[in-house]
Amino acid sequence: MMTLSSLADGPWDLPPLAQPPRDDADGQTRQSTQSRQHSRPRRAFDTWLGNWWSVALRGPELFLAVAAMILASLAVAGFFSLPAVGTGLLLLVPALWGAWGLGRWQRRLLLAFTGVDIGPSPAGATQTWRRVLGLDQPRLAALAWAGLHALWGLLASVLVLVILTEGVSLLSVPLVAGWAPDGEVNLLVMSVSSPIGYAAAWLVGFALVVGTPWLARGLASVDIALGRWLLGVDPQRQLREMSQRVRTLTTTREETVDSVEAERRRIERDLHDGPQQRLVSIAMTLGLARTQLDTDPAAARALIDEAHASSKEAITEMRQVARGIVPPILADRGLDAAVSALADRSPIPVAVTTRLHDRLDPTIEAIAYFCVSESLTNIAKHAGATRASLDLGVARALIGDRLAITVTDDGRGGAIEGAGSGLTGLRQRVASVDGDLHVQSPVGGGTTVSITLPLRGRRSA
Repeated sequence: MMTLSSLADGPWDLPPLAQPPRDDADGQTRQSTQSRQHSRPRRAFDTWLGNWWSVALRGPELFLAVAAMILASLAVAGFFSLPAVGTGLLLLVPALWGAWGLGRWQRRLLLAFTGVDIGPSPAGATQTWRRVLGLDQPRLAALAWAGLHALWGLLASVLVLVILTEGVSLLSVPLVAGWAPDGEVNLLVMSVSSPIGYAAAWLVGFALVVGTPWLARGLASVDIALGRWLLGVDPQRQLREMSQRVRTLTTTREETVDSVEAERRRIERDLHDGPQQRLVSIAMTLGLARTQLDTDPAAARALIDEAHASSKEAITEMRQVARGIVPPILADRGLDAAVSALADRSPIPVAVTTRLHDRLDPTIEAIAYFCVSESLTNIAKHAGATRASLDLGVARALIGDRLAITVTDDGRGGAIEGAGSGLTGLRQRVASVDGDLHVQSPVGGGTTVSITLPLRGRRSA
């Protein structure tokens, strides 16, 4: 009889214990972790080697700082010499253009030694004579950079070069100790003459040499920040401006949609309350006239005359509704004639001054017409004014030419946006095309509404 012990002691040919399957993913993870651990020192060493370019940058930066100091001195001397019949311009103008040229060299140096492109200087729209004299924004900013770099560049370059020189000197102490009399080596602040002193000096020198590239990289980051601030473009500032721009566009888009929807409801209400009711009345009158045409021609003729008069009134009401959208005179003769017609229909006298010579973009013309119409309506309804003035012209600005609209009255003032004065709708219309609206309305001092709209080339319909 076979027992459990015999089974255990029997010569059974059992397969070896199977090994658990290897998890390839875990193996790859361990290998990638080990490779990262081994690559970290390698990357740190490569970064340290790369930072030696920042050390090399201090040499050209030293000469650039000296040149910047000379130009800044010329600019100061030229500025204080301006009262002397303007002779200071002979020093100030070359200093401005020289600083601008140094700024271009600074861009190239930073790109060559640090790999950072600070970008071109922002272009500014200004008069030709100011640009020729170097009094525009890029050259003035370059002069400000030269004044700062004359101090910072000199300090940073001397600091790095002194530390590097001292570090190399300390590293060479064990080598020169054999030739020194009595084995005493004089250092910057002390003397060493023992092996322990040699070793300590060598360690300090090693630390200085190793740390110099990191210090130089940190100082180069200050050069990059100064360059982006005054010579190029600051990415953080661009990001903030773009974020603000996105928020503004989101708000103006929502306000524009609301404004268009309100305009649609107004047109629908005006059509329903005016021409639609008038047309229904005409249809009923003509129906009665048709039923009485054979039995009572005189009454039918009277009803037809009544329908004819009502049709004329309906046409007038339709014109009034259409005038609230885009009046024909605006499309045919332009903004100048359209606002003059608005002023003629105003219940209070309006003095119109226009300095427009060319037709504008249809969208800008329509918004400008709406703004003038709403402003004159507000004056007639709320201002209690006896006279008003309207001025249209073109304003020069750094961001381009803009249409300037100024509406002034001598009313009671105190206009508040959102208090039923129509200013909210004006602001929404103006903001939809990146325009600006400013209201000055002191109590008892009248109201001045200033609107600027960007000018764009006229597009064909």
